[in-house]
This record gives sequence, structure tokens and C-alpha cells, in this order.
Amino acid sequence: MTKPLLVIAAGGTGGHMFPAQSLAEEMLRRGWRVRLSTDPRGARYTGGFPAEVQVDVVNSGTFARGGLLAKLTVPFRIASGVIAAWWRMRRDPPAVVAGFGGYPALPAMMAAILARRPRLIHEQNGVLGRVNRLFAPRVDVVACGTWPTDLPDGVEGVFTGNPVRGNVLERAGAGYISPGDWPMSILAIGGSQGAHILSKTVPAAMALLPENLRFRVRVSQQAREADLDATRGGFEAAGVAADVSPFFTDIPARMSECQLVISRSGASSVADISVIGRPSILIPLAIATGDHQTVNAQGLAAAEAAVVIAEGDLTPEVLAQHIETILTDGEAAQHMANAALAVGKPEAANELADLVEQLSNKETS
Repeated sequence: MTKPLLVIAAGGTGGHMFPAQSLAEEMLRRGWRVRLSTDPRGARYTGGFPAEVQVDVVNSGTFARGGLLAKLTVPFRIASGVIAAWWRMRRDPPAVVAGFGGYPALPAMMAAILARRPRLIHEQNGVLGRVNRLFAPRVDVVACGTWPTDLPDGVEGVFTGNPVRGNVLERAGAGYISPGDWPMSILAIGGSQGAHILSKTVPAAMALLPENLRFRVRVSQQAREADLDATRGGFEAAGVAADVSPFFTDIPARMSECQLVISRSGASSVADISVIGRPSILIPLAIATGDHQTVNAQGLAAAEAAVVIAEGDLTPEVLAQHIETILTDGEAAQHMANAALAVGKPEAANELADLVEQLSNKETS
């Protein structure tokens, strides 16, 4: 008997791809076949997917980038991608199509409508992205990673939480060593490629910490290629040991070993922080659509697991004050770690996989 097929439509950034990868891992464990439909940009984020996942690269496009000529070609690129995705579905019909947002998901989701396949979308943030907002009224289920989620009128959501990858689940609830008179670690991450504002502010904030604290702290910081030298120089000037890189492949391990996370509040970062259970200082991206990163941070903030600093309020002085407060009060930091863990949903991938199987059963019944 042929195994049922799940087509996952995702791409654009790690924020879309990481939960998609988590679902792929779970569906493979359940005996399904999995195909990922993405575009050339999304294909750059497929390195962590299991080898059993077939990657279909199709054309797509967005009106948000490029000049006039590039924008004029977008409809034709999307149309060719839809035709290619539809043809694959005709030859090998999926039991379910699951979209995770990002414009690379457009072709497969449109093809699923044309092919009349059962379909769902998963929205990672508290505000629907443009692509998911387009498809929300046209799918069987809208799964939500953040709750509540702002949904269009007449659309109901199911709260599943944001699935985290297997290497994060391996560290779920990892024992927390609270701050004290011993070496400590800080993990500073700004999305999959780092954030310029954090590259400027974190080293400057470290320089303002009391000497007896500063010399006991080691920092792991993601920074863009263009910011590497300046960021490393800032830590060196502050006398702080630091590992600075554009991308860490072992973030779950670094997070589980640190005393504090400083991060943007992208949905995947928030999910990882809560599943592993670490105190955090969150700086929402000010230009995020619908201010969704502020919405993402609200759960951890309300649980007293995170300090949230608006981007406009972020200065080295403000950041240094919060770092010092957390790293000099071990009892309060432990409370933050426990509170983060209470917010986490390590079962999110299972709940999303259950929805996939329920949709498949409806199709076959």
C-alpha cells in the first residue's frame, strides 16, 4: 500500500521553514511520505530537512522586492510555479497540503485549491502574514502558533503552538544553571542571519557592566557578515569573550547552556526559548508586518519569563541594566526560566500532525 503523501508549502525565511521542518520530521515518523514545495530562495533553508523529504523547487515571486521590470514578471513566475505544482499533484495526489506562509508557498497552495486537495495553513505569528491571510478563507483548517491570533472575519483558528525542530526537542526542559559567581553564557540571536541593531548594542551594553560581572560572561552572537568585524571589535574592547558568527548550526545546544537569551521575537525564536526554558530579553522588530513580533513576545512577557524592550527604546544603557539585573539575581532568573518552560508547547508538532491526519481521514472516509 502506498504511503500517504503530505506536501508542505513553505519558504522565504527560517521562521517559515523551521516549523515546516518539524512537521516533516513528525510525519515521517508516522509513516508518511513528505514533499516540500518551495522556490530557489526557500531552497537555501532546506539543509536541516531529513534526507527522505523530496524538495520540489518551483517558480514564485513577490511584489515587495525588485524594480518595475521584476514586478511585471511576478504574475508569470507565479503562474508557471502553479502549473508545475499542479502537474505534480495530478501525477502523485497528496493526501493533504500544508502551507506555512511566505511567498514561496503560493504556487503549491494555489495548485492545491485547483486540484481540490485537503489543505491547511499554519501561521507562526500572532498576526497573519500576507500569504496566509490570502489563503485563510480557502483552507480546511487554520492552525495558529501564537494565541490569540488576529484572523479574518469568519475564520476560526486552532491553537497548536509553533512546532520546534527535533534538535530543539532534544533539549526541551534542559536543566538551568542559574546565574552566580561562576562563568556564565549569553546567547544573542537576531533571526537566521543576525540583526544589525543587536550587533551594535550588545557589545556596547557589555562594556557598561560591572567589571566583576563582565569578566565572567561569554557571549555567542549571530551577526551579519557586514557587521562581523565591528561586533568582534566591540567585544574585544569591552574585554568580553565572544563567539561571533553569521549563523550557528548548534543554537539549541548554546541556548540550553546559557543563562540568558537576547533575541528578536520571531515566532520560532520565541518557541525555542519557551520549549528549552530560558530567561530572555526580547527586542521586537519594529517594521514587522502588523507589529507581529510584539504580539509574539506577549506570552513570555505576561508570564514574567521575558523582558521586552521596544526597538525605539533600545540603548546600551537600557540593555546593560536588564542584563545586570538578571545575571545578579539567580532566584529571579530561575523563576524566569521556569515561567518560560510553562509557556512552551513541545507537543506542537504532534498536534499539527494530528490535524493533518484528521484531514486525510476526512478525504478517505
